[in-house]
Amino acid sequence: MRSDFPEKKLFLASVVLIATSFSLAACGSTPPPTVGLVNSATVAADGQADYSPFAQTSYRLSPSDQIAVTVYREPDLSASPLMVGPDGTLAIPLIGVVKVQGLTPAELAQLIKIKLADGYIRNPSVSVNMIEFASHVVTVEGAVEKTGVYTFKPGAKLSTALSLASGPSRVAKLDRIAVFRQTAEGVKVARFDYGAIRQGMMLDPVLAPGDRVVVGTSGSAQLWQDVLRAAPVFGLFFTAL
Repeated sequence: MRSDFPEKKLFLASVVLIATSFSLAACGSTPPPTVGLVNSATVAADGQADYSPFAQTSYRLSPSDQIAVTVYREPDLSASPLMVGPDGTLAIPLIGVVKVQGLTPAELAQLIKIKLADGYIRNPSVSVNMIEFASHVVTVEGAVEKTGVYTFKPGAKLSTALSLASGPSRVAKLDRIAVFRQTAEGVKVARFDYGAIRQGMMLDPVLAPGDRVVVGTSGSAQLWQDVLRAAPVFGLFFTAL
């Protein structure tokens, strides 16, 4: 028998000890949620001042959104789908190019009604309906099961973005989730703790079109993943003794 067998046994014991430590750590259960009102206060130190848990009551049109314009009893003036251009404008039959970005569908319907009534149609009846919220996309990166770019409906929250990405991975650092958001002043980043969100101890912010979510990685959990990947090599190594 080779003389280095005790050293190999010691090495194997070390691997088992590491595995045991991680197994014990994994046995800890998630703390129960706090019963009552969810804490919706922002944490300024984490850059959350511009975030809110409340969705806008009225949706406002953005570039790439698709709508349907219906003018009752005037099929030639009705159109679907119509896409809001990158500059926030829309080409509407008989009226021409109109700036629609920032308007609600109801406000746009009223605007079309006024323009049609100005020398075109007597007492027009107009409706505008959403077809696709194409402007609402979120990029999810980092320690999630499926990174990618996902579409979402207005009012969706950070927890929705993580669900769209099939949830955090095993190596995710849940208290290190960054949300990057474009503002008039430039791109801002805020930090959120998903564990606290699930317990109701931190606001679950409403997503904005173009948000980028990055889930941090736990270094210790990543080490354990590396150990698992190397485990078959250990098995071959020891059986060859």
